[in-house]
Amino acid sequence: MEREAMEFDVVIVGAGPAGLSAAIKLMQGAQALEQELSVCVVEKGSEVGAHILSGAVFETSALNELLPNWSELGAPLHTPVTRDEIYVLRSATSQVKVPHFAVPTPMKNDGNYIISLGNFCRWLAEQAEALGVEIFPGFAAAEVLYDAKGAVKGIITGDMGRAADGTEKDGFAAGMELHGKTTLFAEGARGHLGKALIEQFQLARGQGTQHFGLGIKELWEVPADMHEPGLVVHTAGWPLAEQGASGGAFMYHLENQQVALGLITDLGYDNPYLSPFDEFQRMKHHPLFAKYLTNGKRLSYGARALNKGGSQCLPKMHFPGGFLIGCDAGTLNGAKIKGTHTAMQSGMLAAQTILDQLAIGLEAGQDLVHFEAHYKNSSLFKELHFQRNFGPAQHKFGNILGSAYAFIDMNVFRGTLPWTLQDSVPDYATLKPAAQSKMLEYGKADGILSFDKLSSVFLSNTNHEDNQPVHLRLTDPDLPIRDNLPLYAEPAQRYCPAGVYEVIQGADGAAKFQINAQNCVHCKTCDIKDPAQNITWVTPEGAGGPNYPNM
Repeated sequence: MEREAMEFDVVIVGAGPAGLSAAIKLMQGAQALEQELSVCVVEKGSEVGAHILSGAVFETSALNELLPNWSELGAPLHTPVTRDEIYVLRSATSQVKVPHFAVPTPMKNDGNYIISLGNFCRWLAEQAEALGVEIFPGFAAAEVLYDAKGAVKGIITGDMGRAADGTEKDGFAAGMELHGKTTLFAEGARGHLGKALIEQFQLARGQGTQHFGLGIKELWEVPADMHEPGLVVHTAGWPLAEQGASGGAFMYHLENQQVALGLITDLGYDNPYLSPFDEFQRMKHHPLFAKYLTNGKRLSYGARALNKGGSQCLPKMHFPGGFLIGCDAGTLNGAKIKGTHTAMQSGMLAAQTILDQLAIGLEAGQDLVHFEAHYKNSSLFKELHFQRNFGPAQHKFGNILGSAYAFIDMNVFRGTLPWTLQDSVPDYATLKPAAQSKMLEYGKADGILSFDKLSSVFLSNTNHEDNQPVHLRLTDPDLPIRDNLPLYAEPAQRYCPAGVYEVIQGADGAAKFQINAQNCVHCKTCDIKDPAQNITWVTPEGAGGPNYPNM
């Protein structure tokens, strides 16, 4: 197809903290070098921040480096952490508080802020645009473009106005080619183009197996007498431990009587009957959370996968014509439960690598291999190496013993133990057959503390054009009913936190696998956890998906 093309020096895919920090650093550096540099950022959300979801407790180290005068510039960091608590939930009604001295060093939050990451990214976008960066929201990067030598030369944005059968509707507009001398991919965890690039360039060769968690979050408004701005609470144990799974919960008190609440479920769980969504709904009934939420109002809901593998699972982050940065590579610090500052640092390192080359001449398609030296000499490398064993320890030993290991590793030995733990079994391969698993029955939502999936998706403001190609692609359409249903009781209907997948009875009385793509909140869990790796998530039409106002 003939497509219109636009030329830039640098194309960035994704207006999250990694992509926007890279854009800002590039323009700052170009101005210092007194060189012209054209930078564009494409964002699949309807606006910057629309698809951004995180807890989030924010460490300012990267921001201090990128924009030292961030306070004067009006950065939306309004709520410093004032109190930090960690509990082990022993049952549905009891808990034990972890003494402060026993907390692994990275989990202490002195000097950090509780923020809305979506609002922070909106502010970063304003800073980038003020420097001359062009930002295009509502345009999904659908394909990677390669040149004749096999180097990345940019991306193609998705077509607008295709019907479900692939034909062109009235008002059809073909996607555009955006060419860059260098392209940065900052799509977030399990980015679909990043996944393809890792395979294309064998970027994960020799690295550990990446692992993921599913983070489900709600934003609540609570009564004034139950609100404590700056309070940070983390928990481990119940309810996931009761099901033989691992993960943990968080509760962060922001400004304006708002509380961010969530549960992260390690996607390495083995019971196909487990539903992370329903475990989260159960969790809110624990007295530790219920006392804050009772008489409160749920404002928003969302879900997103996150990387949990550790630095030993990072792919090579550079390749001919581009970089993987942020959670597209997997730079989250699992021990800190923070990925924003590390994503920003990775974007800034990639930007500095490009600027070094710009000073002597930036050519299209170059593999800027000196990124490795920048990374190995950076605070990002030191931080991720320090906590490299945290995630694998959680996988191997569970939350309690894994945290004990982490305490010894990081508090006592300061990350210097002469080994690196590995967990080579991918998350999709951990499920046991349904016949060997405990069937889990979840109670009906009460509409006060617990809710159903459809009312939750409604609060995410998710919307997709109905008549468009389904963006959840099955390699074998018959496999879910033929294989996954008898063997695993088709787990997609439970691991999806948005009710996208259902097993229904067809007109002929036979079981049918139904995909409700309209509900998809772009969490990518299906792409990660499907035991046959039969589901591939690709971008829907631009601007489709959730529209998070303050997440």
